[in-house]
Amino acid sequence: MGIVSKNNTDDTQESISDFHFPTSKNALIIFVRNPELGKCKTRLAETIGNKAALEIYKQLLLHTANISKNIEADKFVFYSENIQKNDIWDNHVFRKKLQMEGDLGMKMAHAFSEIFQMGYEKVIIIGSDLFDLKPEHIHEAYQDLNTNEAVIGPAKDGGYYLLGLTNMNELLFKNKSWSTSEVLEETLSELRENNIKFTTLETLNDIDTYDDLITSNHNKKHHN
Repeated sequence: MGIVSKNNTDDTQESISDFHFPTSKNALIIFVRNPELGKCKTRLAETIGNKAALEIYKQLLLHTANISKNIEADKFVFYSENIQKNDIWDNHVFRKKLQMEGDLGMKMAHAFSEIFQMGYEKVIIIGSDLFDLKPEHIHEAYQDLNTNEAVIGPAKDGGYYLLGLTNMNELLFKNKSWSTSEVLEETLSELRENNIKFTTLETLNDIDTYDDLITSNHNKKHHN
């Protein structure tokens, strides 16, 4: 399995990234953690153990790959630790990059900035924590960006599962209480205070804890 890690040189990074010309005005950024034992879903692991938490995360990754592969956008997977060349993310469908060092805001800001600089007009980021996420949510977000500067997908835990922008805005990624229940409201306040026209999507449940997992399973049974 080919891997590019954060310890590799910039030249190696460039050779993996190689040249890319946008085939769409839309770009989809997918943030993922490398699926490693003891490093994924740590809050969930406190209840069900590291092995079970890793298996759940692998299922979440597969779900995210499946729902995003047919989205009409150029797709970029940003790995947390190292780039995996031969994995569930088909090299013919997904471009592969590495998250930069720093807090979540810095990582996202860098990813958005990099993708906007490539010439895209509508850029959306999603994570890999939601069994409830469907292609329809992403399609709706791109549609919303036709008439809004931003779109946000609220999560039930007070964060957000999707953020879409039509231009780079550094303020959205600074001075936020990342990984807390305050992130969504802080971001919405930032949007309002700066008169950025935005809209919100359906509120969904991401998987961080055992209770989240139970809720998600209940929702799936209810919809089936």
